[in-house]
This record gives sequence, structure tokens and C-alpha cells, in this order.
Amino acid sequence: MQPLFLEPVFKERIWGGTALYDQFGYSIPSKNTGECWAVSGHPNGQSIVNAGKYKGRTLSDLWKNNRELFGNYPSPVFPLLTKILDANADLSIQVHPDDEYAKKYVNGELGKTECWYIVDCKENAEIILGHFAKSKKELADKVEKGQWDQLLNRIIVKPGDFFYVPAGTIHALCEGILVLETQQSSDITYRVYDYGRKGRNGIKRELHLEKALEVIHVPSINNKIQPIVEKQGENTITIFIQTREFTVYKWGICEEAKMVQDQPFQLVSVINGTGMLIANGETYTIQKGDHFILPAQIGEITINGNFEAIVSHPKT
Repeated sequence: MQPLFLEPVFKERIWGGTALYDQFGYSIPSKNTGECWAVSGHPNGQSIVNAGKYKGRTLSDLWKNNRELFGNYPSPVFPLLTKILDANADLSIQVHPDDEYAKKYVNGELGKTECWYIVDCKENAEIILGHFAKSKKELADKVEKGQWDQLLNRIIVKPGDFFYVPAGTIHALCEGILVLETQQSSDITYRVYDYGRKGRNGIKRELHLEKALEVIHVPSINNKIQPIVEKQGENTITIFIQTREFTVYKWGICEEAKMVQDQPFQLVSVINGTGMLIANGETYTIQKGDHFILPAQIGEITINGNFEAIVSHPKT
């Protein structure tokens, strides 16, 4: 068993910028690059293994034909998706449906619960997370009248903050934020408001008010989390969240550590620094911007160096 190192996929967005190049050194397609799909088995952006025995294979191909790599995890599709988002401008105010709604109305696709780790941001950058409406009628009235200041909950963020965004939560990243997002493998977004922006075709981007109002939870979901920090010598493991969709935590490594990979699989994204990973007698250099999967039965690994990584796995 070897780690599966992956080639990211990039998406141009009207709100994107150059932070994915500036901070991670990625070769991006334009100065409006908004998304790095770092670990993805979704058909809209497939990760490809870039080294080793499975080089050139897509993640969905491996999921379909080599499920043993993932502990034979019982899901028809690869369940998680890791992204890095460069919000060079405000994203649309939006919401995602849950599994039940998506299965019924969106050809069986997964719903989209997600979470954000703030990698970097400008001073006093904000996110929109949740609303103040007490009823569906109040929500619809304020949306119709454009009373956004009265409706939306804004939060000032700083690097290192973590936020949980369950399906049904109205939300948006605002200008000047670089975030690592862990989410269900879904590409469903319902826009509530988009500042009247036009797409490349010169037409205002589509809103999805009817569907959005159907799926927004009222009252707003309590999404506060309480991270748990565990010290292992000089290293730290910060457990951010454990839900029915995923568990997400952060490795803070500054001395050698031995770990046993005892999950069906783990997704690892290095967000800062450099280090070494030793698995089954092989040594791999890892650095900021690397994304890889630790497959089932890789057993004990040794990591050292000075780096931080966001790690996730599905519920077991």
C-alpha cells in the first residue's frame, strides 16, 4: 500500500484571483481562478493519481474498480471532496440541499454539507453564515425586499478559524479569504443573491430562489463547534468536527510522529511547511500544496518535518 498523490483540478470563477498561484505555486489557468479541486471523484472535476502504481488513474475509476484501497467503504460514489477556494471577491449568497432533497430532485446526487478552514485572509475579512429570520415567511419577505443587512449573520474571520456549514445553511465567503473546504462530493448550489453580477455572456447570473427557499433551514442551524486539541509531544492534533458526513482535523507536526492509519482512508492536504512521510519502507517528500490519500491497510506511518495538514475521512 502506497499513498495516492493527486493532481488538482482548477476552476475559473468570476470571483476568483491568483492566490492559488501566489500562496501554493500552482499553475493556474487565469487570473480569475477561484477553485482548486484537490481531492475529487466528482465527474465535474476528477483528481488523477500523479505517481506510483496507479499513476494516470482517476479517483472515481479507483473507487469503482479498486475499492479495497478504500476499505471497501459502502458508498456508490467517492463520498468527500476537498477544495481550496480563493475568494478574491464576494461569492454569491447561497445554500446547498441535504441528501434527502438532492436524492429526490437532483438525479440522486449527494447533498452538500461542508466546512471551512481559513488558510489566510485580509484583516477584518467576513463570512456570511446563517440568518436571523424566525419563519419561512419572514425569510421570503426579507429576500424579496433585499433586506440583507437585517437578514444575514456576518462573522469577522482570521487565519486558523474553522466553520461548519451544514446543508440548508445560507452562507457566503466574502472578499479576501483563502479557505480549505471539506465537503460531501456534490456540486449543487442554489444562489439567493449575486450582487447583480453578469457572467461572461453578459447576462446576469441565474438565481434559484424557489429551490433555495425550500431548502434553507428556519430558524438557522446552530453550527458552532468546539475543537479538541490533543498534544502528542511537541505535535498537536486538533479535532475540529465529527459528523455523519465526515471527521476533520489538523496535524501540527514539528517532530517525528508515528501514526496508525486505521480508517477506511484519509484525505491529507498540506497547507503549510514541508516534511517527510515514511510508509512501508518508502520515503516521500511532502510540501505545502500537496494532496494525497492514505489508503486502507497502509498501516503505521512515520511523519516528520515542520508542517500543517488538514486531514479528513468519512464516518465509520
